[in-house]
Amino acid sequence: MARDRIDEEETVMTAHGEPAIECAGLSAGYGSMAVVRDLDLHVHPGEVVALLGANGAGKTTTLLTLAGELPPLAGEVRLHGRPTTAPLHVRCRDGLSFLTEERSVIMGLTAHENLRLAGVEPAAAVELFPGLAPVMRRTAGLLSGGEQQMLSLARALGRDPRVLLADELSLGLAPLVVERLLSSVRQAADERGVAVLLVEQHVRQALRFADRVNVMERGRVSLGGPVAEVRAQIEEVEAAYLSAAGAASAPTDGPAP
Repeated sequence: MARDRIDEEETVMTAHGEPAIECAGLSAGYGSMAVVRDLDLHVHPGEVVALLGANGAGKTTTLLTLAGELPPLAGEVRLHGRPTTAPLHVRCRDGLSFLTEERSVIMGLTAHENLRLAGVEPAAAVELFPGLAPVMRRTAGLLSGGEQQMLSLARALGRDPRVLLADELSLGLAPLVVERLLSSVRQAADERGVAVLLVEQHVRQALRFADRVNVMERGRVSLGGPVAEVRAQIEEVEAAYLSAAGAASAPTDGPAP
């Protein structure tokens, strides 16, 4: 099985070229305390990689460090094949989009204003998410959680990124909305070659849309490989690594707090 996994990963690398984003020997955390330790991770253009794990495993810290919000304590991050220590806004200018766990919208602006501020045409957002059309003039703070997240993703994908980092895209949302969001992410990877690293709490949903999976435990990747491998042992994976993730709040799609 290990040889098969290596062969599959080599096939991905041959098909997609060098990784769009990667880290090697990465340790990261807060102050001098490492939360993530000696992490190796890569995502190729056109690939969706799901980063799974229980609460506190180090998933968000990993994304923050890859995005440039946290400096590495050790190791390095490479964007488009080049080592980088640039801050988030510089990496965004270099083709990275980052969706945080909180809704990535400005609550006091309308949906239309949020899009224009990001340089995204409202028509493009409505093409991606038709449900945004009737709420385009509504203040973002009055949108439902699902509408806010569709707006966030429309802002991120409308910038034509080469890399998308998404933290808990489906948090607290109804299954139908989650399906719509993850389908859009998959479409961006397939049709536009976006490299996607997706932190996700809906494990089985994530496996439907991802190419590969990395499961984190205590700041390290404890299991990784193609989706087919992980899906074949999903019961064991959920019991061993993801039991704490089930404590997340139940889905809802009412007005956001």
